Amino acid sequence: MGSSAVAGVLAGIGLLLMMSGNVAAQAADAGGYPARPVSLVVPYAPGGGHDSMARMLAERLGQRWRQAVVVENKAGANGMIGAEYVARSAPDGYTILFASPAEIVIAPTVFRSMRYDPVKDLVPVTLAGVTPLVLVANPAVGVKTLPELIALARKEPGRHSFGTAGSGSSQHLAGAWLNQLAGIDLQHVPYKGAGPATNDVLGGQIPFAIVGMAPVLPHIKAGKLVPVAVMTPKRVRWAADVPTVAETAGMQGFTASHWMGVFAAAGTPAALVARLQSDIAAVLVDPGFRERLTALGVDAVGSRPEAFARFLAEDRERFATMFGYTKMAPQ
Repeated sequence: MGSSAVAGVLAGIGLLLMMSGNVAAQAADAGGYPARPVSLVVPYAPGGGHDSMARMLAERLGQRWRQAVVVENKAGANGMIGAEYVARSAPDGYTILFASPAEIVIAPTVFRSMRYDPVKDLVPVTLAGVTPLVLVANPAVGVKTLPELIALARKEPGRHSFGTAGSGSSQHLAGAWLNQLAGIDLQHVPYKGAGPATNDVLGGQIPFAIVGMAPVLPHIKAGKLVPVAVMTPKRVRWAADVPTVAETAGMQGFTASHWMGVFAAAGTPAALVARLQSDIAAVLVDPGFRERLTALGVDAVGSRPEAFARFLAEDRERFATMFGYTKMAPQ
């Protein structure tokens, strides 16, 4: 076969591939999505609050779509393994990411080089939910309020510690900011997830922990942990008796939270992104579903993609500032 014939065959193949891609996109735009099972990637191990919400959402979306929505846990590297997996997937809406701040807004500040770009390689679909970060104490410590904690830390500088889900996590950065504003020196103890940190503060190995509300809410209700303060700008309606960090003198403006958001691979058709957002939001506004999330310590959101993009831009600035208060150098 001559070179011109080969070129013609290759051009034909390319045209067919392009047409097939256009057909798929048109089918999605026309409402034919999903025509097969959808993978919802959770970049963390099973069992945490993040994974729990993903599984609840997957179940309800599956019912709505009449297609299986399969949760895939791809844990590792502070969420970056799962995020990269979705970033490298086909932009057809069949592989979507249930993300957190760590791999989306914090990683670019912490790491000099990454295998994906959260801004260029992923497209925001919706902010699904927000759960407050909470500072908890083992009851044996005798601390019930943030002023009491600050007084103890100033009296015994460097002797007390707080556990988090890991170095460079939103919890770590929040603790570093707390140290800075309060003028104290709580020692950071990183764990491989909120679960181990929670277990150690329950067992008294560490006096304090900063974690998402979801994994500790049952222990707070059981009286096994003391909720010292939440890190939201305002008190949480379903835990209204727990004060915010910002209510303490000198801590005005303090805010840090953990969120769950849905992303698709860059290049996903805009109409398909809109369809995903609309269907996810429809699940999130259901009163029964919202009530189940509240029991987990999560407030449902369901924002539109453009609103989520603005939220992410603000979050990047906030976490970059907070990272400056840590003793970590960019890795």
